[in-house]
Amino acid sequence: MLKKRWKIKDVEDIYIVKSLADTLNISEVLSSLLILRNIKNFNQAKNFFRPSLDSLNDPFLMDGMETATYRLIKALTENQLICIYGDYDVDGTCSTALLYLFLKELGANVEFYIPQRLTEGYGLSQSGIDNVKSKGTSLLITVDCGITAIEETRYANKLDIDVVICDHHQPKDEIPCALAVLDPLKPNCNYPFKYLSGAGVAFKLAQGVAERIGKRDLPLQYLDLVAMAGAADIVPLIEENRVLVKEGLIMINTNPRPGVEALIESSNMVPGSLTSGQIVFTIAPRINAVGRLGDAQRAVELLITKDKNRAMELAKVLETENYQRRKIDEDTYDSALDIVENSLNLNEDTAIILHREKWHPGVIGIVASRLVEKYYRPTIMLTTVDGIAKGSARSISNFNIYEALKKCEDLLIHFGGHQAAAGLAVEVEKIDEFRSKFNQIVKESVNENDLLPEIHIDSKLKFSEISPKFLKIIEQFAPFGPGNMRPVFLSEDVEIVNTPRIVGMNHLLLSLKQNSCDKVFDCIGFNMADCLETIKSCSSFDVVYTIDKSVRDGRTFPQFKLKDIKAKGTN
Repeated sequence: MLKKRWKIKDVEDIYIVKSLADTLNISEVLSSLLILRNIKNFNQAKNFFRPSLDSLNDPFLMDGMETATYRLIKALTENQLICIYGDYDVDGTCSTALLYLFLKELGANVEFYIPQRLTEGYGLSQSGIDNVKSKGTSLLITVDCGITAIEETRYANKLDIDVVICDHHQPKDEIPCALAVLDPLKPNCNYPFKYLSGAGVAFKLAQGVAERIGKRDLPLQYLDLVAMAGAADIVPLIEENRVLVKEGLIMINTNPRPGVEALIESSNMVPGSLTSGQIVFTIAPRINAVGRLGDAQRAVELLITKDKNRAMELAKVLETENYQRRKIDEDTYDSALDIVENSLNLNEDTAIILHREKWHPGVIGIVASRLVEKYYRPTIMLTTVDGIAKGSARSISNFNIYEALKKCEDLLIHFGGHQAAAGLAVEVEKIDEFRSKFNQIVKESVNENDLLPEIHIDSKLKFSEISPKFLKIIEQFAPFGPGNMRPVFLSEDVEIVNTPRIVGMNHLLLSLKQNSCDKVFDCIGFNMADCLETIKSCSSFDVVYTIDKSVRDGRTFPQFKLKDIKAKGTN
């Protein structure tokens, strides 16, 4: 395992901690967790623990909403053909399904279009516009894409197609000349919440239309799709997103639509207590798989069907595609590991840049992320598509990979992305020159500490403080995700109870107690088998972990998910 740095978050004012603890009748540990989430008084705590749909922002605060709703209602009343043009990932397919179902409910003449990842690439394209034009489309609504489609929007305008863009990505200096552009990140947009998912923006458009036609509650039927998109797209689960995802998860757990129910069943899960984490790690990969390896329109069809038998057929297709994706993923990962271990010198090369011409473009981003997790180095995976090296870049926390690529733009055909992840294309014969320049940039930008992953710890915690009330309140912090991650605790001087063992491929299973406290907690450390000898040789050690749940014989028990272990006296 990589050595990790531990950093305990500071709560500056202990008096606020004590005051909030007294006000809410909770422990000071729980109070400090709330304060770290910028929750400092009773009303803020009430809104956090009891998020309400009443707190959602007015959709008409979003710049362009009035124009967009007017044009959509015109298309509805005149029976014009509307096309929803989405992306091929979870956010894009959920956004597409949401608007399609909403408009169908209103009797619209509506179709949807998802581009082929391998042949058309991301976002709005001229070939895609030609396709929808051939069907007689009058109004094109992009979801989860379009904010950078300058030329493509002009092309659609020339074909007399009105374009409404619904996106949540960062715009460039020029905004597309669409009829309306809905994006809370757009300059001069006064919408108060800036972190909606693509499906969140699509939902706001549906809200705007529904309000204007007197069917205000109609869009609430599609909050399950907003929740799936929000969880999978890793948007901050705070404020408005927290409301949307929490309400959507209730729908998924109590009354899932046929496609979602089929996905849950094919994943060997049971609705009732599914979490945002299970959406991210179980549901989302199955939806993404059909877009990575083939036609993502099948994912949309699954989400919109009302036929349970058809839903199960499509869910099986997604299951098969996901199995194939995982196999390709593993083969690619093994191939990449072989190169890193046998052909790279990580003492000289600070970054990992790999190229194989036959790697599948649909999985190299996943593999790049796995390599970052294993080696904690900025990583770029490249494959060859139509004679050009195209790939995905993933970064570490203290390194802006987008800015690094920008310094190499003289060697790149194109690139785009953000601090943590990016896509790029480079001529094959320039890969070595690019590798050398990029590595030099990384060496000049990071130090030795930057190449050690950092674990941010919310609070120290004694086992004696873990009561049923404590555990119940921790669960009420959900849904967990960026901006509201599951709390990370540090417990010191813990001891092993019984004999630890290795389960599965590489997982550490053990039970721990602390000092004279009689409480014993089960723990699992995924991919932490390497720690077994360390803990066997120590009388006590420190652990960092999150608290989750385990079900045995129909009963629920707390289970620690270990993040790291350190013997006493080590840094």
